[in-house]
Parts: sequence; structure tokens; C-alpha cells
Amino acid sequence: MNYDVIIIGAGPGGIFAAYELQQHNPKLRVAVFEAGHALNKRRCPIDGDKVKSCISCKSCSIMSGFGGAGAFSDGKYNITNDFGGTLYKYIGKKRALELMRYVDEINLKFGGEGTKLYSTAGTRFKTVCIQHNLHLLDASVRHLGTDVNYVVLENLYAYLQDKVDFFFDTPVQSLKTTDGGYAVECEKGTYTCEKCIVSVGRSGSKWMEKVCKELEIPTESSRVDIGVRVELPAAVFAHITDELYESKIVYRTEKYGDKVRTFCMNPRGAVVNENTNGIITVNGHSYDDPTLQTENTNFALLVAKHFSEPFKDSNGYGESIARLSNMLGGGVIVQRFGDLIRGQRSTPKRIEEAFITPTLQATPGDLSLVLPKRILDGIIEMIYALDEVAPGTANDDTLLYGVEVKFYNMEVEVNEKLESCHSGLYIIGDGSGITHSLSHASASGVHVARDITK
Repeated sequence: MNYDVIIIGAGPGGIFAAYELQQHNPKLRVAVFEAGHALNKRRCPIDGDKVKSCISCKSCSIMSGFGGAGAFSDGKYNITNDFGGTLYKYIGKKRALELMRYVDEINLKFGGEGTKLYSTAGTRFKTVCIQHNLHLLDASVRHLGTDVNYVVLENLYAYLQDKVDFFFDTPVQSLKTTDGGYAVECEKGTYTCEKCIVSVGRSGSKWMEKVCKELEIPTESSRVDIGVRVELPAAVFAHITDELYESKIVYRTEKYGDKVRTFCMNPRGAVVNENTNGIITVNGHSYDDPTLQTENTNFALLVAKHFSEPFKDSNGYGESIARLSNMLGGGVIVQRFGDLIRGQRSTPKRIEEAFITPTLQATPGDLSLVLPKRILDGIIEMIYALDEVAPGTANDDTLLYGVEVKFYNMEVEVNEKLESCHSGLYIIGDGSGITHSLSHASASGVHVARDITK
């Protein structure tokens, strides 16, 4: 079948691209191809009872499907150029913020009304951070929560399903150029289009590398973020999360000069598993509904590693560390901070006797056998620094889950339209290596849709 526009990937970038195409030219024939399931069929089998750990489903419902990897996230849309990607380098800071605010308006329109917009503007906590050699990044944060985020996606799909052809459980095997555009080859057949938008997310990184190689699209090696997810009583960070909700704090270590940052803070949330290309890592969720909230807060502490010649496979490096964790713990490892400092592995008995109840069933173990010393030293230093602004962070019973890895696609060479060296082929979202957040990915989808319909 022939379409005007084919979108590969139904994550935030793909969804907002499809939405904006319909807003500006509803006569366009648009198709969306997604390797994962439809939203209502996305169910992780882990129930903590019959299925206690990842069983490596063919398509991970946490990572793939309508809504992308962000579908079951805690729905934080950070409106800022300070983090979340480098979209502003291509389209300008002003336009990037305008598009992120537009995305926020759409989310409110489709079920997010009543959710709170937090801001770091005018907060005294920024001064407190600086006094302790910590740096709070500026942002406005719309927190939808995992529950409301799901409702927004449901409503967006209901709006689009009769206007756009969706092909779920249909991974694209190859993308080729034709005389009049592009050919998308799937197991079910070949589909052609004049314009193609590629929005495959982080889980599509290996596929994206393959396409760039075949189509001779220039790329640059990127980075990988490696660390742990910290879980502690919600009361420890309540004075921060009640005011800011999401606080992005950066620290430069004294020992090595490395930057360590907090990431994806989930007040009264839960720690969860993620499956990326068969590798089990850890993440966190939180809910807007008070009845679904927990007594704990969790967040990641990540150290960014950039590689230069001759090594280029930053994702491969992160995968090797995650595989080591999976090998030792059968999945995710959990360790008390006190045990880590004393050089002893955590045991089921020590975890059970801790003054905190874990929200994820993980294997008690020793993270020092998994994480490189330089990374682990940086994380420990950061925990003591955070203890100055949030006393209790460095308590013995603070839980550390490992490993958490944020994979980044190699940065694809695109122009100010987010168009590759092939006319009409756009690379957006996290698959481009340019955006790393829900708001940035969504904004990139709007940007290219407007360029196509212009």
C-alpha cells in the first residue's frame, strides 16, 4: 500500500507527529508501524506471585508498544532546554520551549487537566544546593503520573485510530529508498511512502544503527549513563518533592571530577524492572492517584561516560555491565547502602530487617562486584553530598538497585528540519540521539509534522 507519510514507532515522537499531521492536513494518508502491542494489550506478566521476575517476552510491554517506553513511566514532561536532549541546537531554544508548551497543552486537552505544573523558579532549595556543591537545574515539570499518563494515551489513540492506519506487532525489517520516496518492508509486506518519519526510541537503537549504515547516514558516537536506583523513605526527600516534585541535581566528584546526577525522581513511587534487548535493568514509576502511592521515594544516580577513539560502542559497554548484574543476581541486584560501605553483600535477612520495605523484588547482593570502581566511588560521594541537603539519604537502610543504564542512540546527522541527508526522511525522538525525554521527543514529532504539511 502507498501512503503519503509513514511513521516508524508509536512512541511520543510518532504519536505527536501523527496528531499534528492530522491537525494541519487531515487528508494525508498516514500509517504508523509499531513493533510492540496496542496500548490495551500492553501487560507485563510480572505479578510478584506466579511470575516474580522477567521472562523475556518477545515484545517487552514495558519498553515497546503504543506510547513507547514512556507509556508506563510516571509521566513527567520537563519543559526545559537544560536537560532532556539537545533539540534546541537544531531548532533554537525559543522554538523548542514553545513546542514543549504546546505538547503540554495537548496533554491537558486529552485527560491531563487537573495535574500540577511544578517549577524550580524562585525556590530557596537552589541556594541550599549551591552551598553544598550541588547544582539544581532549572525546569518546569508537568507530572501526569503513570495512571493519568495512560489515560492521556488512551484518549490520543481514540482520537487517531480512525484517522491513521496503525500496524501493531509489526516490526519493520528494513527501510529502503525508492524513486518517489521510501519502502518500508515488514513480514506482512512492503509499504511505500513519499515521506518517512523514524521514531524508534532507545529500544530501536540497534535497528537505527543498521538503517544508518545501509542508507549511509552519518552518525556520531554518543554516551551511556550507568548507575543505581536509590530507594528511601518518602519523608527524607519530602521537603524537596512537595515543592519541586522532580529535582535534577548535578554534583562533580572531588576524587575524579566526574559528574553524577539525579534522574527520574518518583515521590511515593515504585521501583520496576525494564527489559532492553534481553537485558534486565531497573527504573522507577509513580502515580497521581494517592491510593496507588507507596511510602517510599526512588530516583536514579547516574554517571555519564563518553568514549573517544578507538572505542565507539558506548551502549555495548553499558550492556556488558548490565549483563554482569543479570549473571550475578538473575536480574536486578539490591544492596543496603550500609552494607556497601562496609564491604559486605546484602542478604535476604538484612533486607528483611531494614527499616524500609522494598517495592521491587530483587536479589540481595554486592554491587561492588558489578559496577566499575570509578562509577561506584562517584555514586557513594554523591549520596553523602545529598545527605547534606536531605538528611537520611546516607542511612544504612537506604536501598540501591543495580544496575540502571540509560542507553543513548548514536547521534544521527540531521538538519534544522530534523531531516537526514535523504530528502523526506526525518529522524526524531530518542532514536535520533538528540532527544532523551518525553517532552523533547514529543516536540520533535510536532516540529517535523509542521515541516511536512508546510
